Amino acid sequence: IALAVVVPLLVVVAPLMALIALAIRLETPGPVFFRQTRVGWNGRRFTIYKFRSMVQDAGQQDEAVAALNDADGPLFKIRDDPRVTRVGRALRRRSLDELPQLLNVLRGEMTLRGPRPLIVREVVQMTDWELRRLLVTPGLVGLAQICGRSDLRVHEWIRLDTFYVAKQGPGMDLGIAWRALWSVLLGKGAY
Repeated sequence: IALAVVVPLLVVVAPLMALIALAIRLETPGPVFFRQTRVGWNGRRFTIYKFRSMVQDAGQQDEAVAALNDADGPLFKIRDDPRVTRVGRALRRRSLDELPQLLNVLRGEMTLRGPRPLIVREVVQMTDWELRRLLVTPGLVGLAQICGRSDLRVHEWIRLDTFYVAKQGPGMDLGIAWRALWSVLLGKGAY
């Protein structure tokens, strides 16, 4: 089913992706894509792809901006991150920076719905109960993204992810897909 949805979707969004790539290249030096190791199903590591939304050396500045962290627990999120570019801020607001992850779906590393894949640093700090989220393939969008996104506290999104693991099914997936459209259009909780 994913192939039947993702391939036509990639064809439709290809012109938009080309424009995004051009905008990134025109605004700041560096690569168009951001690559990062994430933890997926059953703890398997894979490379996730996103459009770069920060300055080129943003990862090297983590310690310098650590005091600005707005997230609790193992997460690292900054609402007004000074490393985010102007184009990047617009991309994040509508989740357009996530479009390259359709390639991760094609490769079988992700699905269209499910808990978002986390970075290794976040996963190694989780309890066994929290690690239950790794019992399913990570997705482009999950319950946490339609119920508050980055505005959620860590225990809230973990609760939503583990609820999805326990109750997943076609009805829930359709509900997530429908609500995801509205979440992206409204841009609430995206930064």
